[in-house]
Amino acid sequence: MITFLTEDIAFELKEKLKHRAWLKIVAQAEGYKIGELNYIFCSDNYLLEINQKYLGHDTLTDIVTFDNSENPSTIEGDIFISIDRVRENAIKFDTESSELKRVMVHGLLHLAGYKDKDKTQKELMRHKENEHLKNI
Repeated sequence: MITFLTEDIAFELKEKLKHRAWLKIVAQAEGYKIGELNYIFCSDNYLLEINQKYLGHDTLTDIVTFDNSENPSTIEGDIFISIDRVRENAIKFDTESSELKRVMVHGLLHLAGYKDKDKTQKELMRHKENEHLKNI
């Protein structure tokens, strides 16, 4: 089950059914099924508090992902996305809609085991994002 929630902002994800179907396809393409997956859309301040409290990072970010999976073949977790960051990055990179989709699939890919700590990992992550963005 994929749930879309908000914390401390007014935001409504359009086409929820379409997004759920797409995210399930992405998970299947990566060899996983989805258990309980929560997307929580929030503000910069809300996500900064999470980043500081749970990860010890004092920086703004567009996404923080928590893996709650107990079964290695199932994706379960909480993906917090700053709509403020998405909107700001959309000005630099693309439109808000496609930037939001990129961040959403980015979080799912983290739960599928992809990392983005070094250049090679970042290149693979971006390749996977682009591959899956073609299917929505």
